Amino acid sequence: MATAEDPCLYLGFDFSTQQLKVIAIDATLTVVYQNNVHFDSELPEFRTHGGVHIHADMLTVTSPVLMWIQAVDLLLDKMKKAGFDFSLVKAMCGSGQQHGSVYWRTGANHTLRHLDPEKTLSQLLKESFSVADSPVWMDSSTTPQCQYLESALGGAQTLVDITGSRAHERFTANQIAKIRQTRPDQFQNTERISLVSSFAASLFLGDYAAIDYSDGSGMNLLDIRNRCWSEACLGFTAPGLKELLGHPQPSATVLGDVSPYLVSRYGFSEGCSVVAFTGDNPASFAGMKLREGDVAVSLGTSDSVFSWIKEPCPALASHVFCNPIDPRSYMALICFKNGSLTRERVRDECAEGSWEIFSAAIQDTPVGNHGNIGFYFDVLEITPPGVGVYRFDGHDNKVSGFSAQVELRALLEGQFLAKRLHAERLGCRIVPGSRVLATGGASSNKDILQKRSLLLSLSWKQKRKRKKRKRKRKERRKTTTPPPHTPHLDQTRSGEVAIKWPTRRPPNPGPRKGGPGFGFSTSVGDPLGLSSVPVPVQIFPPDELLFVVNLVLGS
Repeated sequence: MATAEDPCLYLGFDFSTQQLKVIAIDATLTVVYQNNVHFDSELPEFRTHGGVHIHADMLTVTSPVLMWIQAVDLLLDKMKKAGFDFSLVKAMCGSGQQHGSVYWRTGANHTLRHLDPEKTLSQLLKESFSVADSPVWMDSSTTPQCQYLESALGGAQTLVDITGSRAHERFTANQIAKIRQTRPDQFQNTERISLVSSFAASLFLGDYAAIDYSDGSGMNLLDIRNRCWSEACLGFTAPGLKELLGHPQPSATVLGDVSPYLVSRYGFSEGCSVVAFTGDNPASFAGMKLREGDVAVSLGTSDSVFSWIKEPCPALASHVFCNPIDPRSYMALICFKNGSLTRERVRDECAEGSWEIFSAAIQDTPVGNHGNIGFYFDVLEITPPGVGVYRFDGHDNKVSGFSAQVELRALLEGQFLAKRLHAERLGCRIVPGSRVLATGGASSNKDILQKRSLLLSLSWKQKRKRKKRKRKRKERRKTTTPPPHTPHLDQTRSGEVAIKWPTRRPPNPGPRKGGPGFGFSTSVGDPLGLSSVPVPVQIFPPDELLFVVNLVLGS
C-alpha cells in the first residue's frame, strides 16, 4: 500500500440511470474528490426524463449511447478544471446500470485503439455504434422473446437452473434477440455487444472490455455454476453471439492500463490500471462488504434487496448472481422497478415536491395507516409483474384515492412490506450478528429508513395458532400509536443507524418446540418472540462508490 511519501489515488465511476458519478479515494480510503453529471439538466439536448426515453408503447425504454459518452467528456473536464491530478491515479473501476446493452459498429474497436487526444470522445465515437439508443433495465417490450427462450429450453425453471433467473424483459439476452429480429441490418453491422458496465470500462481502456461474471449473471446467458456462456442460451438468442460478447472474466480482473488517449489528454499515468467494471447491484453488494447472514436494501431508481449465499438455489421469483467478491459464493437479489422515481412522483403530487413536507406527513400518520395501503406501479413492475396504482382501505376495499398524508404512508408501507414478503420467500434469514444495510439515494432520508426498519422488523419466531394471529391483526389495525415492541432508529454516528428493540419479553409466551429460529416476522409490529436483539443498519452515502475500495485495494 502507498505511503504518505508516495501518494496515490483510486477512481470509481458509476454509470447510473440518471447521472454519471465519480469518486476519488486515497490509500487510507478517505474521499478526496467527487463529482457528477446529471443527464437531464446538464445534457438537455438529449431530451431525456430521468435519463431515459420512454417510447410511445410505454414498454420500450432506451438511453442515447452518445449521452453517456458526452457525460464522460464533461465529467473529466470538470475534474481537470478543478485541478484534479490524474497522474496520481493508480487504478480505476466502476459500475453501470444492469442489463442495458451497447452495440458497437463494425470497425469501432480500431477507432477505440486510435483515439486522437485533440478531440473529445463524443466527437471520435459518434459513428461507432450500430444501435444509437441502448435498451436499458426499465424496458419491458420483449415478452415474446422471453416466452420463446423459456419454451426453447424446456421451461422457466430450466433457464433459472442455468442462469440464476427466469427470462425477464429487461435481461440482455431478450433485448439482443429483439434487436436481431426487428433490426437485422443494424445487428448484422455489430462487431461487439457490451453491457453498460463493460462499455464504460472500454472508454477508459481504449479497447473492448470483458463482461465480468457478476454483471454477466443478469443477462439470461451466463452459466452461473461454470462461469461461462451457456451454449444453449446463446443458440436460442442469436447466431454468432459468443464471439460478439467476448470471454467473461472475474469481477476483480485487471483488464489492462488506461488508454494512451487519456494519458495524453488528461495526464493519467501510463501505468494506471483499469479493473473490470460491474453492475450497480453487484457493486453495492461489494461496496457494503456483505457477508453471510447480511441483508441489504438499495434504494435508488430501482430498489433491490440482496444477500450473500453459499449454495445457489435459484427460484422463479428471484435472481442468483455470481458473487463479485468471493468466486466460490453467490449473491441473491430481488429487484423492484418502481423505486425512487415513483417516490418522487408521489412526493411531487402530495408534498409539494418537498422531502421536508413528505417527512412531516409520515411523522403525523400512525404506523399501519389505519389499514390503508397502496401498490404504486408507475411502470411495469418486476416483482410482482403488474402496472397501475391500486389502493385499499382498512376493510380491504379498493378505493380511488387517499388524502395526501395517507397516500404518502400508503406508498412507503406498500413498498417495504412487498420487500419483506419477497425476501421471506427467497429464504432470507437473519442470524445473531447479522446486519441490515441501506444504500442508494433514498437511504439519506431518515423517515424512509424509519419506515423500512419497522417493516423489516426482525424478531425471534414463535408458532401461533391462526385464530390468535388473526385476532391480533384486527387489534393492531385499531392501534393509533406504535406498540411498545416497535423498533426505532438511533443515530449512533455519522453514516450509521441502529434498529433497536425493547428488551422485555412478551407476556406469557407459552411453550414452544425446538430451538429459536431467527428471521423476518410474519406481520408488521408482531413481537412473535421470546427475546430481542439490536441489529445495526449502516447507511452509505449514495455518491460514494465503495466498490473501488474492495476490488482495487482488496480490503
